[in-house]
Parts: sequence; C-alpha cells; structure tokens
Amino acid sequence: MTLIPKGAIGAKFLGWGTALPANVVSNDDLTKTLDTSDEWIRERTGIERRHIGGSTASLSIEAGRKAIEMAGVDPLSIDALVLSTTTPDRTVPATSATVQHGLGLRCGAFDVNAACSGFVYALVVAHGLVAMGMKRILIIGTDTLSRITDWSDRNTAILFADGSGAALLDAVAGPGQLLGWDFDADGSLEDLLYADVGKTLHMDGKEVFRRAVRIMVDSAEKSLKASGLTANEIDLIVPHQANIRIIEAACKRLDIPMSKTAVVLQETGNTSSASIPLALFDAIDKNRVKDGDNILLVGFGAGMTAASAVIKWQAS
Repeated sequence: MTLIPKGAIGAKFLGWGTALPANVVSNDDLTKTLDTSDEWIRERTGIERRHIGGSTASLSIEAGRKAIEMAGVDPLSIDALVLSTTTPDRTVPATSATVQHGLGLRCGAFDVNAACSGFVYALVVAHGLVAMGMKRILIIGTDTLSRITDWSDRNTAILFADGSGAALLDAVAGPGQLLGWDFDADGSLEDLLYADVGKTLHMDGKEVFRRAVRIMVDSAEKSLKASGLTANEIDLIVPHQANIRIIEAACKRLDIPMSKTAVVLQETGNTSSASIPLALFDAIDKNRVKDGDNILLVGFGAGMTAASAVIKWQAS
C-alpha cells in the first residue's frame, strides 16, 4: 500500500476513447477448428465473441485520437505518452514512438509492460509525472494478443483478443481523482502464463485462476485502505476482463455485488492492457457513472503482476 503524499498535484480524466478491430470472431467460429462449443466457452469464461486484427500502433492511434478529440485539446499541449502493452509491434523501437508520431505529438513517449495490469500501472505513472510538474498525459492500454496466440490450443484460443483504450489526463488544482493505489508482482509465478520471444502463449489455467483471485483481492484491499474507503463505499468496480468466474470470485471475496461490476468480456474477450479501459469507458458511456462516484480499478496479469487504484469520478 502506498499513500499519496499530502499536497501532491493531482489529475482528472479529460477525454477517452476505445478501438476494436472490425473482424469479430464468435464462439461458433472457433468450433470450426477447435474441439469446443459455444456453450462450453460461455460457461467457463463468459466470452461470446472477440475482435481480432490490427496492429498495436494502429489501434492505439485510433483510441488515442478519440481521447484527444473528446478532450478538445491541441495535441502539441500533451507532455507525455505512456503506452501499456505486452505486444509491441517491434522489439525496437518502443511502439509508443510510432503512436506519438501518428498522433502528431511532440513529447516524451515510452512503453510500460505489466501485462493485464498495465493500464493501472500507466495511470499511476501518469499521476507521478503530473506530480513532478507535467500538465497533460495521454495513457493508452493496447494489446494484440491474437498475434501470440496458438489458435490450435483450446485453452488459450478461446480467451485472447485485440483492443485498445486511451485516456487523456489533465493536471488539476488539488488532489484530483486518484485516492489510493497499489502495485504488486510475484516473479516466482511467471511460468504460469508466458510467451517466449517469437513464440505463443502458454498458460496453466487452473493455477492462474487460483492465484489471480488472491492477488486481485489483496491489491484491491490495499488500495481501499490507502484511499480511506470501505468496499461498501465503492460505486463501481472495474476488474480485468479475463474470465467471468475470476471476476465473480474476486467480487464475492471483496463483498462487492456483481451489479456494481463493469463487464464487457462477453463482447471483447481478454484484451490484456485494453481490458480495464474498455470496461471503464463502456460503463461511463452507458451512464453507469455519476459525478462523485468511487471507482475501483483492479487487474492481474502475467508476471504475476497486480495493480489497483481507487478514483473519485469528476464529471467536469
């Protein structure tokens, strides 16, 4: 648990955007090449369809442009770009450089790789940059997991997909939206979910499930404590969209009802770094969030990483 220093300059969401590839792959589509069924996939994951295609840069540029346009700001006023991804388009340079150029930015840009926890890592890093004097930060969570998925492996092919979510953060007078946050990692568990360079994903699904629930709940409780809030005071929880059973188990342990949970995985599958922003902005766009609401973001990912943050939504 890390407490935000008193007097630290905060930030708020000024604009946001998402991007999903046009190509939709349903569960029935997968049954043509895999020994599976729509019913089997839905029951075990909650996923009905997923979007496949595009590059990490192209999806990031699309989502980032929407966030900038919504905010109504000059791209040249942005001080930094933080791109969370575990699937860069190249080994070198960082994909954030390609995205920076594509968006017409003139600022520092770098990638963050914390797997499915990455967007929350980027969010907290952006607040740190604001606290050090920057005014406007663009954060993007994008992954194209279809490129590292073995489409003959029933255990992973039914889960992973592509997508992007972006947010423009603006410095404010006072503490801003971030109330509390937590980072965690356990490198001893990295073999539970990994992909070697140039290879495809390998996953120990049962063990990932068991560890994921534990590490998500632990991180969420630390962020709640840092923010001075209880689970009862959370208006919306936005978990990593990996598996509906993991989400349900974590929410049960946190004593947060599923009615307060943002879920889009039925339409998107597991999009890693894009997972939390896709669910968050879907909830906002559907008017599930109002001014003053307390929102808990919590994710876990390969590594095994975890990250969570509590924000108080400011509509204006």
